[in-house]
Amino acid sequence: MGYTQLTINIDSNNAENLSEIFLNLGVLSVSIEDQFAGTSLEQPLFDEPGIIIEELWNNSKLIVLVDQSSNIQQLIQEASNLFGNTFDYAAEKIDEQDWVRLSQSQFQPIKVTDKLYIVPSWHKTPDKNAISIKLDPGLAFGTGSHPTTFMCLEWLANNVEYTHSVLDYGCGSGILAITAKKLGAVIVYGVDIDEQAIISSKNNAINNNAQVEFFQTDDSLLAKKLLDKFDIVVANILSNPLRVLAPVLAKLCSHKLILSGILESQQQELSDIYSQWFTVTTAKTLEGWALLECTRYVS
Repeated sequence: MGYTQLTINIDSNNAENLSEIFLNLGVLSVSIEDQFAGTSLEQPLFDEPGIIIEELWNNSKLIVLVDQSSNIQQLIQEASNLFGNTFDYAAEKIDEQDWVRLSQSQFQPIKVTDKLYIVPSWHKTPDKNAISIKLDPGLAFGTGSHPTTFMCLEWLANNVEYTHSVLDYGCGSGILAITAKKLGAVIVYGVDIDEQAIISSKNNAINNNAQVEFFQTDDSLLAKKLLDKFDIVVANILSNPLRVLAPVLAKLCSHKLILSGILESQQQELSDIYSQWFTVTTAKTLEGWALLECTRYVS
């Protein structure tokens, strides 16, 4: 069985309304995207917990997926009647495919540095002399492809030493904690608020033969584990929780605190907050995101 994909260019004020109309008419799925995605006119939109983006892209498009046996003209007519106006659309037939293989083909090994790769399980290691972290896309955030994660991985690859203790605060998939351990860190812990993140992190650590301990933030054992400070603390989360967690992260770190998940426009505010305890520099920016390197003041 195949499918038909309808593409409808529309302004942001009407995108959600028409999307709801199609869903109520029983289509398989509807997504709203930027008309100009992948071009110089692409309009980046970022959100995070506690912040609601009120507007969509100025020039949006609907991607509507329907069964190939559907009567497209009838569907468009019904949608137009409910919408109160006509609209142009383009229809494209999509053949039945091996969706697992298609999905896997979108995820290739990621070269972080010459000595570090992130490799999905269905790929061979590109360089046998490099450290390869086996990681498949899953329910928890963090595969290495996002700029915030990539910058943290790169920093770890260039800075972790065998004597270091490392804490990954907001571990997601566990990728940063596992990487730190594979790079030789002597003690590595991962912490996250989400139970699914801890489950994924533990499974990923087993798959990589990495001895990392992961804890949910409400775990009674966590307080005992965090009595000592860590040489390196990495927090790849978002600016809102980084604001709130500043005293906690500062207390846990004895030398280097690495902050990611920060938009370039937010780096000065975060730098001002953390400068109470650290000398803060922007280690790198990538695709609109910033990585802050915080070095503990010497008392």
